[in-house]
Amino acid sequence: MAQRPLAASAFTETASAAAWKTKPSWALVAGADQAINPEVERFGAERAGATIVEIEGASHAVAVSRPKEVAALIRDAVRATS
Repeated sequence: MAQRPLAASAFTETASAAAWKTKPSWALVAGADQAINPEVERFGAERAGATIVEIEGASHAVAVSRPKEVAALIRDAVRATS
């Protein structure tokens, strides 16, 4: 598991290493995001070496506006790491 359960200590403890440096990563770029520029999303994902899925026309609330595509990305990530 790459992500720890949320706990108060998650806001105060120092991470020992950046998981994206050693674990496979996926990123979703919401093509019509008006809260975070898609170019910024793409830059961060490329910098992390993530597998990038771009959804044209998707808003910032991509899990609400495009749930099938988000679910597919999650399924693909699980299959690739199982």
